Amino acid sequence: MAPLGRLLQVGAGVKDGDAIVLTMETVIRASGRPGQAEEWALVLAAAGIPHRVEPWGDRWTLIVLDDDVSRASDALEDFEAEEARRVPVEASADRAVPWFLGVLAGTLLLAGFVVVGSPDGAPRWFERGAAVAGSMRTEPWRAVTGLTLHLDVAHVAGNAVATAVLLPAIAHRLGAGVGLLLVLLAGAAGNLLAALAHAPSHAAVGASTATFGAVGILGALRLFPGAEVPRRWKSWTVPAACLVLLTLLGAGRGADVLAHVTGFLSGAVGGLTVAAIRRPFGPAVQWTCGLVTIALIAACWLRALS
Repeated sequence: MAPLGRLLQVGAGVKDGDAIVLTMETVIRASGRPGQAEEWALVLAAAGIPHRVEPWGDRWTLIVLDDDVSRASDALEDFEAEEARRVPVEASADRAVPWFLGVLAGTLLLAGFVVVGSPDGAPRWFERGAAVAGSMRTEPWRAVTGLTLHLDVAHVAGNAVATAVLLPAIAHRLGAGVGLLLVLLAGAAGNLLAALAHAPSHAAVGASTATFGAVGILGALRLFPGAEVPRRWKSWTVPAACLVLLTLLGAGRGADVLAHVTGFLSGAVGGLTVAAIRRPFGPAVQWTCGLVTIALIAACWLRALS
């Protein structure tokens, strides 16, 4: 940005017979917002460049010595370039929270239960799709199909509500497609890891492993540098809150606590991995991840029932 104009400043404290000291200054920026002018001033102060901010009508001007115009302009342009690179990473915070995505996913879980039903009504689906520890070692698709099966109405309703609440928060940060795929992979990874420790005959069903994967993802995103965490929060409050939620929701009677823990840890690892990319995921990536999520579930069920 070109300088706006020059100012002539006479040296202060001039006496008779003394030489008159003239200082040439240039107005390099002007803004109607004092906050922006102060931001520019902070950039120059950090660079060690003398400057001053002065009101000029209804605007605020940033003034530097003529000798410092080039250096000051370069410092401000570098700052603005860095801010421009950072905007896409944080742009998701400006999007409306996609509640529709969470409601849709929760509704699909309920619809799946309506179609399949309980183990008594559809034994074939549960025999082929349940996350049986011994079978998952040779039939890994069960780690995915097991997430879509539920024992009764209360079981599926709890997971549907949790999904409807947690998934929009992840999509708010990562986008719908990336968020869906990451939650599914966290749930599947949690089932596979839990199978390594369970007895071969242990069987589990339900989306709760993926739900706790979502909790782990959210915790990781909050802890990662650049996440929008209020300054008043301490570094330990996010993992503490996640562990409390894990204890309250995941340790009930009949719950597969180990799968909940491994789902939570898988989600945390996945959340940190994706957040480390620190770049926006465009529409092409979002659509691809969304289609991969649908295709993965469909392919696993086709393989299970074949």
